[in-house]
Amino acid sequence: MTWVGPTLYSGLVNSMDTQTSATAGLDKPIQDLDQVIIRFAGDSGDGMQLTGDQFTRTTALMGNDIATFPDFPAEIRAPAGTLPGVSAFQLRFSSFDIHTPGDAPDVLVAMNPAALKAHIGELRKDGVLLLNTASFKPTDLKKAKYEQDPREDGSLSGYRVIEVDLEARTKEALEQSPLDNRSKMRCKNMYALGILYWMFHREMEPTVKAIAAKFKKKPEVVEANLAAMKAGHAYAETTEVFQSAYRVPPAPMRPGTYRNIMGNQGLCLGLVAASKRAGVPIFLGSYPITPASDILHQLSSYKHHGVVTFQAEDEIAAVCSAIGASYTGSIGVTSTSGPGMALKAEAIGLAVMAELPLVILDVQRAGPSTGMPTKTQQADLLQAMYGRNGESPVCVLAASTPADAFDTAYEAVRIAVKYMVPVIVLSDGYIANGSEPWLLPDADALPAIEVKFAPAVAADVKFMPYERDAKTLARPWAKPGTPGLVHRVGGLEKRDVTGNIDYAPDNHQHMIDTRAQKVANIANDLPELATVGPRTGDVLVLGWGSTRGAITASVLKLQQQGHAVSAAFLRHLNPLPNDLEPLMRGFKKVVLPEMNKGQLAMMLRSRFLIDVVSYSQVNGQPFKSHDILAYLENTLSALNAQNSQEAAR
Repeated sequence: MTWVGPTLYSGLVNSMDTQTSATAGLDKPIQDLDQVIIRFAGDSGDGMQLTGDQFTRTTALMGNDIATFPDFPAEIRAPAGTLPGVSAFQLRFSSFDIHTPGDAPDVLVAMNPAALKAHIGELRKDGVLLLNTASFKPTDLKKAKYEQDPREDGSLSGYRVIEVDLEARTKEALEQSPLDNRSKMRCKNMYALGILYWMFHREMEPTVKAIAAKFKKKPEVVEANLAAMKAGHAYAETTEVFQSAYRVPPAPMRPGTYRNIMGNQGLCLGLVAASKRAGVPIFLGSYPITPASDILHQLSSYKHHGVVTFQAEDEIAAVCSAIGASYTGSIGVTSTSGPGMALKAEAIGLAVMAELPLVILDVQRAGPSTGMPTKTQQADLLQAMYGRNGESPVCVLAASTPADAFDTAYEAVRIAVKYMVPVIVLSDGYIANGSEPWLLPDADALPAIEVKFAPAVAADVKFMPYERDAKTLARPWAKPGTPGLVHRVGGLEKRDVTGNIDYAPDNHQHMIDTRAQKVANIANDLPELATVGPRTGDVLVLGWGSTRGAITASVLKLQQQGHAVSAAFLRHLNPLPNDLEPLMRGFKKVVLPEMNKGQLAMMLRSRFLIDVVSYSQVNGQPFKSHDILAYLENTLSALNAQNSQEAAR
């Protein structure tokens, strides 16, 4: 892949990097671009997430590569028009392979002054600013803490400002609609969407179908939304404000069937696919918590695939019900976020002691405590690794993209049932709510998941519940009710092989070591780490979780400039891959960006005695590729200076 820089902002100003092609109505030209980054921003009630989602779906169907970043307000009912209530949705679409939703938007749609104030600082200079002028009254400016109208004080100079009274235009378009005025105003986001559809040469038909399906029981709402969208499209086509439209050609992709997938959806589909492959049903015991609640919502719709879901009264009941399901021969799953992980800790320890397969999905958010529930972070790693009493190791995996969430969830089930261990899957809010194209896999080509329940035994044979597989150290998975398999489970220490309760010091030492070794043995199952670039060089950039996109984009650009920089991404965090240490030692510097205060960097330093350089960010936002790029450029400069000094000696 080659690096292609943004061209929209320059194309909108002077068209130097574009090619004019066919006309777009009324003889307005269409200019081809390689990529566009659009950000929709407004109040939660302005429908920014719906608008962004519809633009994304349409764009995916038109064959572009896409990446999205929905950014929800942390307060559920923040006062309308205030900064805490701003909701945003960023979409990047391109004619080439991309890895992030972009650092800065080329186009900002601001529905009110608060949205403008919250996001104008990131709009590219010369970028397009579409303002809803209906929301710029003195009271609106005061709510957004503007002392004067930004349209009049020169602060918007340097942007291409397009002012549209969306409320007045929408009211005109819906003059014949039977809806009340408030309901009509809810359609103004669709008017804005129609403008953007014309501006970027998008088809309206997918949205027509989606709106008809979403509001099929309210035909007057369907008619109003579609009328507003078509009116916005016509307005952009006929007004003199827009001199041309823009088109991003389809991106080259591997042949196959694609769908636009979000991270939580990827986790759900991965679990269901693993269940089908293993021939064992899924049971989800969960308690709703942002940003993991959609996992419960989606899995509850898969009853026809044998999925059973249970919304428990609290986090403890949720995980305990999942453990009970695992005991009975189902794949027990529980989903939560950081605060819920703390509540589940004791029960996860029970699953460690009982040696039962259990999958725990932790969609991380900004903490501590309630923190910022809708913002992203990677700060649950140490909790996942060590957040239980006693020595209670579990397998820890991390998804890195929405599409990768499918493979990670599938892998979690495979490991859990093969080694009879709990597996924690770390996702985060950025992955959960973001989306990208996903190539549907060939179901028959998915890795095998073999499940062998303990067979019945004769009445005169004593079943040994902790008699282990020689290779994996897994104990038998015994279904209750199977003749002859009566055995004891619980939180008290067991005697190896027999499962009898045993407090003997030598047995406890042996069982602690055995359970730890069982998790360590998983590393023997792992493939060689893939790298972006050579396996030796000056700087290795390690990543885990959702930092993958920003790291990849930065490293590819440095490689294009001739730097000896490579990247590697860890899905398996416990145990770590066997080839990680030799890979790290093949580079002069190892840099590890994390959305925490350096948790994995600390673990790697203590494990391998390698000076892993931590690059930390905990602001509730995902890394921007240009920030990582700047950090790596400084690292390379310092390394070159050090090499020069050593050569001079």
